[in-house]
Amino acid sequence: MIRKNTKIGDVFIVKLDNDEKKYFQLIAFDLTQLNSDVIRSFKKLYPLEADIDLLEIVNGEVEFYAHCVTKFGLKMNLWEKVGNIREVGDISNILFRDTNDYGAKVGAEKIKVSENWYVWHINDEDFTRVGRLEGENRKAEIGVVVNPYDIVERIKTGKYDFVYPDFE
Repeated sequence: MIRKNTKIGDVFIVKLDNDEKKYFQLIAFDLTQLNSDVIRSFKKLYPLEADIDLLEIVNGEVEFYAHCVTKFGLKMNLWEKVGNIREVGDISNILFRDTNDYGAKVGAEKIKVSENWYVWHINDEDFTRVGRLEGENRKAEIGVVVNPYDIVERIKTGKYDFVYPDFE
């Protein structure tokens, strides 16, 4: 069996149900989030049979950023690696958010809106507690490590399919 390793710059394809495909790229490892992979997923849809130009793809509009384990998605055949390109964009301004208000104790009601948020940038030493999400912090991506099935769901539909508190 071949061991599947991934590295920064790797570009992956996700085949969609309608003979189209989308791409994402591994852009960083976030030590503050279990040393997980950080990906950027691109907005543009391509016909399944279209030839690819990696430079065009990685210069395209980013739809979202997320933490995941790219090699798990490879092993599960949810995506495949199509190449590597060093250009990963400016990762210094990517903002993530999280709260401890997700999940619930047995018998307790889940918290639907959190006012207990914190935000961080990739490899930040400090998480910044912000309470309510205001202004630019509302644009922060959910920062939990997302399983590969949920990454594919967001690529296909634009949103995650798991329960997570909102900010309003």
